[in-house]
Amino acid sequence: MRRLLIPLSLLVLAGCAAPTDPEVTFYADGEAINVRPSQYCDLQSENCAVDADAVGVLRVRPGRPVQISVPGELAETAWSVKFTYRNARGEQQEPLRSKLFTQREPRFAYTLVLPNRDDQLESVEVQQYGARIEAGDTGAFDFVARGTWVLSVDDRS
Repeated sequence: MRRLLIPLSLLVLAGCAAPTDPEVTFYADGEAINVRPSQYCDLQSENCAVDADAVGVLRVRPGRPVQISVPGELAETAWSVKFTYRNARGEQQEPLRSKLFTQREPRFAYTLVLPNRDDQLESVEVQQYGARIEAGDTGAFDFVARGTWVLSVDDRS
């Protein structure tokens, strides 16, 4: 029987690899892009790392859906999708948000469908919520985003 000897230094290096921030995959019109978080904080939504270059860009035709896939470490927490869009006349519409997904019913994927078939998507944000809650301007309580993944839409014809 042969023994495999692995130098201790390799085991130490393998065990000390820095964890990577989770990526979100956006898919539309036959193209996919993996996006790093533009902001990623600890569970209390403090001690944040910001990466201004972590914005994905995809071409999305009017009325087309965008499929979003998230890794398990995000799916098993509280998260939602916020998006901006214009109607067929080019008028900016009020930003909308998906329902809140939680660890009680983990959701690994979401398909974003615009309200009307001629609407043009402009941007998408996947927001993961941390443990911190703050009172909003209206007196309602809001979870503070821990992580944000941004997709900017290329809508050139």
